[in-house]
Amino acid sequence: MARALRTLVQLMGWACVAIGLFHVTLGNAAIPGAGSAGTTVDSWGRFMGASFVGYGLAWLWAARQRPIPAQAVRWLAGVFLLGGAGRLLSLAVNGWPQWFQIALTAIELGLPPVYFWLADAEERALRSEVAAVPAGR
Repeated sequence: MARALRTLVQLMGWACVAIGLFHVTLGNAAIPGAGSAGTTVDSWGRFMGASFVGYGLAWLWAARQRPIPAQAVRWLAGVFLLGGAGRLLSLAVNGWPQWFQIALTAIELGLPPVYFWLADAEERALRSEVAAVPAGR
C-alpha cells in the first residue's frame, strides 16, 4: 500500500503540473466552451492554471518525503475534494456542463477517499519495520 500511495501522489503531482501549464499556455482554449469568453476569463484561467501548477508541486514535494506525510496527503486530497464539491454546486446552480467536466467531477469526488484511505500507509509500513527490529540493534 505504501508503494501505491507513493505512485498515486507522484502521478497526481505531475498531472496537476501538466494541466496547470496547459491552462497557463492556452488560456481560454484550454477550457471546452470558453473560447469566446473574453479577456477577463482568459486572465483568470491562466492565473488559476499557475495556481494548479503550485498545487501539483505541493503533491510532488510530499512524494519526495520519507515517509510521505499523511497530514499533507489528507490536506491536498481535501482541496481536491473541495474542487469536486464546487463542480457539484455549479451543476446544481447552472445545469450540466460539457461531458469532460462531468468526468473531471467524478475523478475529483472519487479519488480523495482513496488518498484518505492510503494517507498513512507509508508511515504505518515504517512503524512496522521499526517494530520488527529486535531490541538492542
